[in-house]
Amino acid sequence: MSLYSKRGVSAQKEEVHAAVKNLDQGLFPNAFCKIYPDYLGNDNDFINVMHADGAGTKSILAYLYWKETGDISVWKGIAQDAVVMNLDDLLCVGIYDNIIFNSTIDRNKNLITGEVLEQVINGTQEFFDLMKTHGINIHYLGGETADVGDVVRTIAVNGTMTARWPKSKIISNEKIKAGNVIVGLASFGQATYEKSYNSGIGSNGLTSARHDVLDKFYAENFKESYDTNLPEEVVYIGKSRIKDATDLLSPTRTFAPLIKKILENNFEKIDGLIHCSGGGQTKCLKYIPENVRVIKDNLFDPPDIFNKIKVASKSDDREMYQVFNMGCRMEIYTDEDFASTIIHEARSFNIEAQIIGRVEASDKKELVIDANGNELIF
Repeated sequence: MSLYSKRGVSAQKEEVHAAVKNLDQGLFPNAFCKIYPDYLGNDNDFINVMHADGAGTKSILAYLYWKETGDISVWKGIAQDAVVMNLDDLLCVGIYDNIIFNSTIDRNKNLITGEVLEQVINGTQEFFDLMKTHGINIHYLGGETADVGDVVRTIAVNGTMTARWPKSKIISNEKIKAGNVIVGLASFGQATYEKSYNSGIGSNGLTSARHDVLDKFYAENFKESYDTNLPEEVVYIGKSRIKDATDLLSPTRTFAPLIKKILENNFEKIDGLIHCSGGGQTKCLKYIPENVRVIKDNLFDPPDIFNKIKVASKSDDREMYQVFNMGCRMEIYTDEDFASTIIHEARSFNIEAQIIGRVEASDKKELVIDANGNELIF
């Protein structure tokens, strides 16, 4: 059993998928978000999307950093994480404007102060203000903040996004086909709209990353930061203090300004979009058509944060690529002759981009990853 499983989490969410398998899969089953008829406007030319996600256990890292340093501004990054995990999912179905956001914050009031809530809420609005300067309008329509200390150890920061969008402008992934190349967008570096260098960690796999990198000090002094039913050998097994591991707290990068520009000008050139979030580099398997094989043989060299996690956890490449984005958090499926345009546009935002792989015909759905010269087949 992997360390990830021993800690009570699953990169593939098998039990969740089994629980919802009988639900309506929407108009486009391969689409990254569920897409439904226009119940809001009753227009056959439009669709509705309602999507929910959040910052996950990254909020525990913010909690530890705040407690140890007193720097309360760290919570603004968590606000961005919760928004971007929704926003960049919506990007994958082609939606980038006129979006409604509703936040859901559950906290243990005895540990999480009102000042923390202010940072999260104000940080959310500040991120929306930044996106508006790029023509991405997200409307903040409030939400729910609940004091549920009997349920939540510290704080959970989540949100829901809703949009009404033209059906003719939806990316459904059904057009992904043999002959496509895959342009990968780097999760690391410093985009023109970011204030500092981004490690690329995103908001997935942070349960393992936190326990793999941080020292036993946190098990001894912050019992509220983990499930005390876990075996001791998987709890905070690293060597770092939180002040030396701030790369785990890099706010999740949004690709919205870049994707908006691409879709506005060249919508018909994009056959598919995949956000490498939960499931890491294997995320595409859930959304590609049945008759193709995806080969990723030119991924970015993983940035330092992932090498740090791999060494600390002693995880093999297979687990790392299933849990983490490994430096590439967005995949664009397109024809080879258009790839250079995407790469050029990405670089105008100071985002690294390159062709990371290709799509081939296959009698079964399959993913092949070249990881450090090792072939991983999923």
